[in-house]
Amino acid sequence: MYIFLLILLLIALFCSVFFWWRRKKIICKIQCMDKCQKCCKVNELVKPFGYCFHDKYGFFSSTLDAWQREAGYTWFYDYMAPRFQMVFDSLPVYFDYDGRTWLIEFWKGQYGINAGAEIGIYHADGIVPPQEYKTTLFTAASDEELLPCSFLLCGRNGSCVQVSQTHWWLTAFFTGYFVWPSDLDMKATIKFSDRRMQCAFVNGLRNAGYTEQDFVVNGFCVTVHFACTEKKHYKFCTRFWRRFSQWKNKIFCRLYLWITRPFGRTEDRVLCLYYFLPAAFRKLLRMRRFHKRCHKNSRCCRKRCCKKGRL
Repeated sequence: MYIFLLILLLIALFCSVFFWWRRKKIICKIQCMDKCQKCCKVNELVKPFGYCFHDKYGFFSSTLDAWQREAGYTWFYDYMAPRFQMVFDSLPVYFDYDGRTWLIEFWKGQYGINAGAEIGIYHADGIVPPQEYKTTLFTAASDEELLPCSFLLCGRNGSCVQVSQTHWWLTAFFTGYFVWPSDLDMKATIKFSDRRMQCAFVNGLRNAGYTEQDFVVNGFCVTVHFACTEKKHYKFCTRFWRRFSQWKNKIFCRLYLWITRPFGRTEDRVLCLYYFLPAAFRKLLRMRRFHKRCHKNSRCCRKRCCKKGRL
């Protein structure tokens, strides 16, 4: 018995020394890289996941050719999201335009260990009756249908970030931050191609329960204030998953900050996690849009990418 305990202690001591040595080596490697090298490496790593890194403000956003584009959107994605540690408030706006039902949806909240927001632009193949909205698979806007979008995202502590681009899925995700969706205030602006599309979207906003106090029309642009100050009433199962996922997200955020110490910048922390725990790095960037077929198609590419940089 004593010999067995002694062996366990020796194994634990060896593992502790090994991980300490390995972590020290990783820290030295990252410290020897200049900022340009770090940002290029981070962008190289996150591109297969459908994201790019903005080093000036330290957040990730989606690319135009992201693999998630093939998945489109259906209500079931949002319903299942809390089970995959994605807890957010959403505002779907459905409207009919040019012989098709369009969906422009806004999200803000917690995505694993990332806090952020999204604007998604989708449409169906034809006109969809309201009772079929939740069962319809909406296709992402094509290159000819992209709309100029922007949003200002502010936290409860007063920090704000603004992102803008002509896109089908405009996003901003900050790694290592924990928030409740109600902590975030989002002001999103979309510029429409013509007056008919803008009026149809405004009618969709009204149908979603928004009044003239919640949005501003300026030319072909519509600015929506998405705050969700009122408490939403979810079913018991959804409430459970939202609270359980947020409990896990808070723990994982603290673990991420602890593992990636003593670094403070996002690129340094992400590289530290990538070199030290590649599996955790892959999980970090699965921030949105789970879809089996797309996930399988991109899995091999992501694994090859993550294996390249192991020490």
